[in-house]
Amino acid sequence: MKKTKLLITSFLMIMVLLLVPSCSPETYSLEETIDKSDINIQVTQDLQASPGGNKIKLKNLTTDVIPYWKYVDGNGNELGHSNKGEDEITFPFAGKYTIYFTAYTQSGAVDAAPVTVNVTQNDETYFSDERWNFLTNGVNGKTWVLYMTAPLEFIGKPASYQNIAVSGHGWWPNLSDISWAGLENKDWGEVTFNLNGGYNVTVKQTDPTAGSAVQTTKTGTFNFNLTAGSTNDRISFNGGTEMLHPSGPSYFSSGFTFTNVQIVELTETTLAFIAIRADGDYLIYHLVVKP
Repeated sequence: MKKTKLLITSFLMIMVLLLVPSCSPETYSLEETIDKSDINIQVTQDLQASPGGNKIKLKNLTTDVIPYWKYVDGNGNELGHSNKGEDEITFPFAGKYTIYFTAYTQSGAVDAAPVTVNVTQNDETYFSDERWNFLTNGVNGKTWVLYMTAPLEFIGKPASYQNIAVSGHGWWPNLSDISWAGLENKDWGEVTFNLNGGYNVTVKQTDPTAGSAVQTTKTGTFNFNLTAGSTNDRISFNGGTEMLHPSGPSYFSSGFTFTNVQIVELTETTLAFIAIRADGDYLIYHLVVKP
């Protein structure tokens, strides 16, 4: 009998020990979130790197969240964004800028209080790379149009690209040789970049699906992301603008947009970028400086 009681008592103790953890609350749940006051970020101007405080260091110290930064100029134009926990950005132009931070948690997004920084002077050294002048011609601006003699280059899926002076990737036919492509020889518009107090861009785009020259004009800002060796230079657009292009959306994969394009050629007079065709192969648009 004593053995039986001991066995029953031991069994009950084991069951209690097994049940206790299951009744304890979890560390967090899908319903839990953080308060705005719990967000811990650092936004620091690096005055040693430039006297105007042009370089800004961003750091997220909030645990268990996915960070998202967005920064705008004094006119509310979005200049860029980042999803890195720690990043560094440069505002080369004097002025006031606002940095927004959003913490994505399991239950939703929580916005921190915006941080405003004041950049006191321009940082001319930021534009020392010749590619800035190739693209924009500085404050004076540069306008690009499609090279209608041979606007398209048909290629496959190369593993990587280089920013080269002379294109040699694939088939670059004259427009008269690709009448089947449905590309009319007409005014498809123009795109103008300048650095007159900001990253300014204006795009006049002919409607790709309209038979007549129906054009819209949009203005916004752009980011020119340069890489060492010019292997992955990109232009991203803000404010609803996109790179000038002639073809309709049916010619491309649904996941492609012209708001963030990879540059494959940039010289003082030529500009070329990648698009993705509906069949998955790549296409290159060739632009030249407007006469």
